[in-house]
Amino acid sequence: MAVSAKDTLTERQPIDALIVGAGFAGMYMLHKLRGLGFNAKVVEAGSGVGGTWYWNRYPGARVDIQSLEYSFGFDEELEQEWRWSERYAPQPELLRYAEHVAERFDLKRDIQFNTKVTAAHWDEAGQVWNVQTDAGDPVRCRHLILATGCLSIPTDVTFPDLDTYKGDIYRTSRWPHEGVDFSGMRVGIIGTGSSAIQSIPIIAQQADHLTIFQRTPNYSMPAHNGPIPQADFEAWAKDPRAYRAASKDTVGGFQNEASEALATETAPEEIKAELERRWAWGGFRILGAFADTSIDPEANRIVQDFIAGKIREQVSDPAVADLLTPKDHPFGTKRPCVDTGYYATFNRPNVELVNLRAEPLVGFTPEGIETSAKTYAFDAVVLATGFDAMTGAIDRIDLRGVGGRRIKDHWAEGPRTYLGVMVAGFPNLFTITGPGSPSVLTNMINSIEQHVEWIADCLVALKQRQQTSIEASEEAEAAWCRHVAEAVTPSLLPQANSWYMGANVPGKPRMFMPYAGGLNTYTEICNQVAAKDYEGFIIRQGDRMLSESRTFTSHPPMGEIPEKLMPIIVERLTAAGLMPSPE
Repeated sequence: MAVSAKDTLTERQPIDALIVGAGFAGMYMLHKLRGLGFNAKVVEAGSGVGGTWYWNRYPGARVDIQSLEYSFGFDEELEQEWRWSERYAPQPELLRYAEHVAERFDLKRDIQFNTKVTAAHWDEAGQVWNVQTDAGDPVRCRHLILATGCLSIPTDVTFPDLDTYKGDIYRTSRWPHEGVDFSGMRVGIIGTGSSAIQSIPIIAQQADHLTIFQRTPNYSMPAHNGPIPQADFEAWAKDPRAYRAASKDTVGGFQNEASEALATETAPEEIKAELERRWAWGGFRILGAFADTSIDPEANRIVQDFIAGKIREQVSDPAVADLLTPKDHPFGTKRPCVDTGYYATFNRPNVELVNLRAEPLVGFTPEGIETSAKTYAFDAVVLATGFDAMTGAIDRIDLRGVGGRRIKDHWAEGPRTYLGVMVAGFPNLFTITGPGSPSVLTNMINSIEQHVEWIADCLVALKQRQQTSIEASEEAEAAWCRHVAEAVTPSLLPQANSWYMGANVPGKPRMFMPYAGGLNTYTEICNQVAAKDYEGFIIRQGDRMLSESRTFTSHPPMGEIPEKLMPIIVERLTAAGLMPSPE
């Protein structure tokens, strides 16, 4: 008789590790730990694997990193047996890939689905986590690993009198699994973020009329999606190991031909030619065009103007093109979108754009949406209002560490971690791609693999030495938070009112949550910490401390910087109090 995850979760003896979430991170963590001989189990809120790609089924949902790079590299046979159909895989194919991975490595026998973790309290005497789920059964584990995802909890956005609306309401973050047919309908959609930009072209093809309510436009680049060019596939298949190594050894964890040239020192005709070449390639390739666009406002303005011109080329009505052109944030300071036919959709006669800055949304009526200017009647409304990024899923667990301290209290002024992996005062609690790690600024698969492998190595080291707990020291956590601030402050990233900053969630502390120093630099730092016998961590054997708290050895916040940019960087670091004022 087969033993299920539910059967083993309630064993008297604590399991080695409980993993929360069966997305790509949770699946790889389970596979890795099982291969190392650990007794590991997973609990998952959904009824299947896939995480982001299980929940996000809105029309047009697809990855924004090229499929060849957005896939696991830990198993060579897996790489060779899976062939992606498109450059940017759509959600159904990504979910099939997740299912394939789960079946291939027989992961589901250790996953309990339809189960949410509601509470987890650290037992100091027993050196274990006592975990409670909504299934009612308590679970005890030595290590608690949160693979809950960075964009997994929708924002609790509501609108006045939303409950009075008589039509259908859909949220892109929780789309019906059976799909929705908008044929013949009058549809309204609120939001122009990534999910809206992907879904609007498809909804517009179905609906009788589509009204788009926009408060803030976003930058979007064409995907030029289609079958993977044979030459690209052959280049990858020739040596996948080298291909992946090259991707991981970059700032973003994906290849974008990063250039060292400065836009402010390049002739205008050369700038235009390079930007045109990258625009024709599509996706995020334009991000690597010049080394100064993320730091120098003048250089960034050059790319902004180029994209504004591209929007005007695609949108027939100059007034609509102007409304779709971002003006309140530098290019790249919010995660750019990758689209298929987004701007051209506004040329359709059945598509209307409403500028909520000119006519603010007042609320809902039984028939539709009321703004300060008029009332719009709809058969259905789509809310594309985003996610409580990076901390949302963690905040919703009653998580308590040493002395019963709640993580919500520890993070009252913003999420604090050490390496984005552990939190001071919360022993044996690990976060995969948590706040303070590169995560959402990178190719998530490469970030996930790096995190999983580092955590697994850490647990092996503890087991070999018969050590029972590890936690970040307060000093190392404070030093890492300062380093995270040092890494982002020289850039233009903090100038955007973005979900990177928590700005889309009312009441959420404003701080830049991801690590902006690059996946390559971050990986090197993590490896150095481990090589120094887990510098900055407190390690215990029972109630006996084996290693003293040591402060993390700070690293330069950025790599080699062109001399021309140094005055800008020094000025910003000094203004932020992260560098002494020059005498």
